[in-house]
Amino acid sequence: MINSFFEELNTEIHNGVTERGHPFRFITMATVGNETVARLRTVVLREVSDDLRLTIYTDGRTEKMKHIADNNQVSFLLYHPEKMLQLKVEGTAQVITNKDRLNTTWQNIQPNSRKDYITQISPGSSIKNPDHVEYIENENYFTIIDIIPSKIEYLKLQRPNHIRALFTKIDDKWNGEFLVP
Repeated sequence: MINSFFEELNTEIHNGVTERGHPFRFITMATVGNETVARLRTVVLREVSDDLRLTIYTDGRTEKMKHIADNNQVSFLLYHPEKMLQLKVEGTAQVITNKDRLNTTWQNIQPNSRKDYITQISPGSSIKNPDHVEYIENENYFTIIDIIPSKIEYLKLQRPNHIRALFTKIDDKWNGEFLVP
């Protein structure tokens, strides 16, 4: 019985990449680094592998990159309002250094979207006017981060009973157990 809930979460996570407008396309990512407060931000889910490796893109100068360098344990929150489905994913972030993968992916990014990775100064820097952001031509800070999940918590809000389950990955196998909602 619990396997059907894992199959549902697996399908929905994949749909976040393949279905236009799916609520799992934009997800909340939390990092901690050396600070005592978790930092949250919305990221775009770019790829999902068969084994549920989640991939996002970022500018290599962002705060999240500094946090990951200090503590590569991250979490995601995904919520589907129509299905009343919440997923919490915990995993290890891996910054991709494979130049072939980086270059191939970069070439497939639309030119107008490349602007997110070629600003003259780093994201989060203070500026006087948002219309005067400067871009560089021959360089980019495009970074790929893969997140290898170790836990996924499933919560479905429904009546008569909510359903909550925890799936933990051990030796490349997902094991599930029901939890009190």
